[in-house]
Amino acid sequence: MSFLSRIMVLKSQAHFSAGVYNRFGGPSPAGLAIEGSRKKKSGQAKSRVGLLILGFMGVYAVIGGRLVEYAMKDQEVVSSILPPDRLMASRPDILDRNGEVLATDIRTVSLFAEPNKIVDADEAVEKLATVLPELDVRDTYKKLSVKTSHFAWLRRQLTPKQQSQILALGIPGIGFRPEKRRFYPGGATAAHILGYVNIDNRGVAGMEKFIDDQGLADLASVGMTSDQPLEPVRLSIDLRVQNIVRDAVVNAVNNFQSKGAGAAVIDVHTGEVLAMASAPDFDPNDPQEGAKEGWLNRMTNGTFEMGSTFKTFSLAMALDSGKVKMTDSFDASKSIYIGGFTIHDFHGQRRWLTVPEIFQYSSNIGTARVIDIVGIDAQKDYLTKFGLLTKMQTELPEVKMPSQPRVWKKINSITISFGHGVSTTALQTGVAAAALVNGGKLIEPTFLPRTREQADEIATQVIKKTTSDEIRYLLDFNGYKGSGRVARVPGFGVGSKTGTADKVVNGRYSATLNFNSFIAAFPINDPRYAVITFCDEPKTGEKAYGGTISAGTAGPIAREIISRAAPILGIEPKFGGGGSALLVSY
Repeated sequence: MSFLSRIMVLKSQAHFSAGVYNRFGGPSPAGLAIEGSRKKKSGQAKSRVGLLILGFMGVYAVIGGRLVEYAMKDQEVVSSILPPDRLMASRPDILDRNGEVLATDIRTVSLFAEPNKIVDADEAVEKLATVLPELDVRDTYKKLSVKTSHFAWLRRQLTPKQQSQILALGIPGIGFRPEKRRFYPGGATAAHILGYVNIDNRGVAGMEKFIDDQGLADLASVGMTSDQPLEPVRLSIDLRVQNIVRDAVVNAVNNFQSKGAGAAVIDVHTGEVLAMASAPDFDPNDPQEGAKEGWLNRMTNGTFEMGSTFKTFSLAMALDSGKVKMTDSFDASKSIYIGGFTIHDFHGQRRWLTVPEIFQYSSNIGTARVIDIVGIDAQKDYLTKFGLLTKMQTELPEVKMPSQPRVWKKINSITISFGHGVSTTALQTGVAAAALVNGGKLIEPTFLPRTREQADEIATQVIKKTTSDEIRYLLDFNGYKGSGRVARVPGFGVGSKTGTADKVVNGRYSATLNFNSFIAAFPINDPRYAVITFCDEPKTGEKAYGGTISAGTAGPIAREIISRAAPILGIEPKFGGGGSALLVSY
């Protein structure tokens, strides 16, 4: 570069520097302006970046918060079963007196759909039908086609296998919701005692409904339930005896070709029902299967004329009144004609009979003579005290009111004395029979545990203890020498009375259809348990004991129950001698 050229470059640099720096080397006013502009722009850039970062942080914070909220929130709809600790037991377990489980809740799932998420309703229904062949195709398609709907039940309470198969189908918009299902390990064993629940696990009948009526249903309806296990409900039922009783009544229906049968075992000192069964019955795990015949609890919700078992009460009131003594005799040599009706004996002896013989031969004529001395008003009062004319009070909701004549005339009094004209339930007849042998105390039946002391507090004395002793003698006498021989179990001292009642058909008594009942107590020397059995319209029976009458049908039911249950109940057999020690001369 030439000298001139270098001078020109230096001048240019000098002019630039002169604009920025002064002669002392410091910044000039123009330089300060340029530097300030730079710093201002840099600060604005940093502010913008900071604001942008804060904005992103805020957005992500909101998203994260919502995710946490959704994660912690209980979802209305889930795709699989929740862990066990998330499932609340909605009903308490029901146990027998020994702690055996009679009813409990189990976890299950129900199938639902979100129709708004269903891609192809036809395809979804077609796939579901391969796993659920009973699925209502038309109804399901209708539910899935409503695209504005966000929830629809498709099937409640699936099995684990069904859930697995439906999951494998991979249908979008289909899910499972955890629920509870009531499970009865014994099936039909105690169906009419336990009752059953509906699809929403609410009690519909039996002790299940009783539990709800105590406040469980009200608490559940307002959401005031606990996730803690509910205290089990213990019943008075002995599952071992319950199995025996149910076997006996089911066998009777089958063997005697009867319309129905029933039985109960009652603790005479506490009123506890240890076992009760009615057949036909149903499986509470699938109650709809037994809807036609099995739902009717014939032991408490059916009323029947109890036949000659009522003679026990008629003689008890006569003896208790003091107007009749065990040594008295009554003319049973000929029929009684009253109001166009004829009263005669099935096993007529055609002679005068003592009180024990009236009971032994089940004499209608003799009983009519006895009740005529008692009088209509006293008869009605005694039957009311025995609880046979009023509605029985117990925990089961299914209890029917007995029926009786609107006006009691003499003919009504006579026929009622031997079991025609008043209809009662079988269980309340058994409860009244227990009062006849326990010292004369009527104790309302219970399906819950009750001590003897608690029973004494609510007991009502209906007859004198001496009368109770006399009735025990009559039952023992009949069990040894009369129609009760059919139920005599060696070693266990069974006292009993048969009852065969012609059934009313179209307003008239049938000559071929019977309702047979049987009451028993054991051991009769010191009774602990009463047994009531019945057999409705049997077509056959044990021929050795009269075929279709009580001794050939209801009696054998009691015999089977006592022979199998007595050892379980701790009754020690006593052998030797003829009849009971009660058999003394009158």
